[in-house]
Amino acid sequence: MYTIEMAYAHMRQLQELANRSRTDQPAAAQRLHESRETRKPRTAKKR
Repeated sequence: MYTIEMAYAHMRQLQELANRSRTDQPAAAQRLHESRETRKPRTAKKR
């Protein structure tokens, strides 16, 4: 049986892994990634 506690524990493990992999990146690579994110052209909202 898969409980909500098990799901929560698994989610925490994934979050910790993501945080660890993010901190392992050098600062220059992180800045390059952020500049790419901010340079994306914004699309007009459909109305």
